[in-house]
Amino acid sequence: MDESEKLMTDTASNPNYELQIGVERGKALTFFLRGRISLYDADQLFSEMKASLSQQNPPAVRIDLAEVSYMDGAGILTLLRMEDNVQKAGIPFALVRVPEEIRGMMRLIDKEGINKPPLRVRSETAGVVEGIGKISMQIYADFASIMAFLGELVAAVAYLIRRPREVRWDDVFFYMRRVGAEGLPIVGLISLLVGLIIAFMSSLQLKQFGANVYVASLVAVAIVRELGPIMTAILVAGRSASAFAAEIGTMRVNDEVDALVTMGFDPIRFLVIPKLIATVIVLPLLILYADLFGILGGMIVGIVGLDLTAYTYLQASQRSVTIFYLNSSLVKAAVFAGIIAWIGCQRGFQVRGGVEEVGAATTSAVVTSILLIVIVDSAFAIVLHYL
Repeated sequence: MDESEKLMTDTASNPNYELQIGVERGKALTFFLRGRISLYDADQLFSEMKASLSQQNPPAVRIDLAEVSYMDGAGILTLLRMEDNVQKAGIPFALVRVPEEIRGMMRLIDKEGINKPPLRVRSETAGVVEGIGKISMQIYADFASIMAFLGELVAAVAYLIRRPREVRWDDVFFYMRRVGAEGLPIVGLISLLVGLIIAFMSSLQLKQFGANVYVASLVAVAIVRELGPIMTAILVAGRSASAFAAEIGTMRVNDEVDALVTMGFDPIRFLVIPKLIATVIVLPLLILYADLFGILGGMIVGIVGLDLTAYTYLQASQRSVTIFYLNSSLVKAAVFAGIIAWIGCQRGFQVRGGVEEVGAATTSAVVTSILLIVIVDSAFAIVLHYL
């Protein structure tokens, strides 16, 4: 190219490379590159060439690489980006005087693969039918997993009934303290407040008919038959099911459960059975404790707001609460305790990822156990009504 036919302009602002632009009248815009072009220079080089291209609007574009001493993969991808931009504008493009080392690296790059979309494309929003189907499949898979764990749990209980010495009784006492003794303050406070609320709200209506004494019966029956068991079970599920899931889930993340299996221990017998026994023993006692505080809360309203004596209130409560109500309440307590330990531990064993999965398993344990407690309580209400 004759010097009189081209204009050379130095546009480099980088210490690693030099970029010169040659404009051949009526023919081509040539970029002359010199020096080293690496990852740290690629974006700046691309911006400079693109700015010059937009200013010149040439009939053709060439890039001269004869004096390039080094170019890594990022530099080659910059050349390919420039080629793609030029060809999209409908301008011929060519690389000239390419060193053999750079040419060899360029052969390793799949140009067609670069232009293909990624393997994981964001899926479109599913339709209503498809969404219902996916949710149904998830519920079915979750139900199958829960029932499979229940089968393993029943088998472990049957095994340890024949061999009670293999039960880790120290752990049973430890979890009895965690589930029971540490839960007494919150259970007592909530039960007392619920008894106060029920007595106060019912007294507003019964006072109109002079039936203040029936407040005691209403509170006692409501607390003993329904509110005491289900309220205590929900509180224990929030405290203990989440703790069980978090404990076992963390052991899964740290591979401690796999270590138990390697040493020959059955994880169900080793980890779940002590929690199950402790919960089944403690929850009925907690429910009786909650019943007493619920009746005490109602008695406070009866004495302060209804001019009833403590003796009159307790006598009315005793007449309305029968042995059948107490026994049914304790049976429900044992079933609720089994649900709490079953779901809490199952969600913990379900953890397969990192810390995020432990948090998700803890939330799922609380939600699922409370849902099952409410469903089972509804079934008990129907069955006990006919009994």
